[in-house]
Amino acid sequence: MITPAISIVIPTLNERGNLAGNLASCHPPEDVEIIVVDGGSIDGTPELAQRPDVKLVISKPGRGKQMNVGARMAKGEIVLFLHGDTVLPQGYYPQIISVLEGEGVVAGAFRLSIDGKPVSLRIIENVVNLRARILQMPFGDQALFMKKSMFEQVGGFQEIPIMEDFDLVRELRKRGRIGIAEGAILTSGRRWERFGPWRTTLMNQIAIMAHLLGISPVTIAKFYHRKGKD
Repeated sequence: MITPAISIVIPTLNERGNLAGNLASCHPPEDVEIIVVDGGSIDGTPELAQRPDVKLVISKPGRGKQMNVGARMAKGEIVLFLHGDTVLPQGYYPQIISVLEGEGVVAGAFRLSIDGKPVSLRIIENVVNLRARILQMPFGDQALFMKKSMFEQVGGFQEIPIMEDFDLVRELRKRGRIGIAEGAILTSGRRWERFGPWRTTLMNQIAIMAHLLGISPVTIAKFYHRKGKD
């Protein structure tokens, strides 16, 4: 049995409509391991993930918790955290290797592309990608990747209801650079469609500021979801 070089950890919760394309984009060579960590889906997501090329594990819900569970199972030297509604670019494998070979690089991510036609989404993509390159602050929907040893060194994801990716990236930046691959992942535009592009962006910024001010992630998550329903 070939030891995987890269383990792809995919946290899911009711992602049946997206998971087929998500898994297809991983199109694994022999040394890629795919781990789906389901948080209690009721739409048939686990059944869709029951494939010979996928390791399926059931976890308590919570993206940080699910990704930690998957990372502990991972056998690859590198772990890639891929949201269940996101598709990897073609040629992702050599891009990951290239980024992590960069001087002083401790982790990486891909450029962001949002599925949808509105011009506002193109503006948001450009701003996010500029922030990721200049400030080295990519978020979880950009498919974060790093060596498993580095992930363990920073203590993994905090098991909090929101901002777990933000905290992880901040810890990684204390240890080195965050590289950005040339390829772009394609993520579902459903959040932006549901709440509106500018409202979603504003809510994200409010959540970041509140987190930096020390407000509890539980409180931030309640605010975020309540405003999303208003």
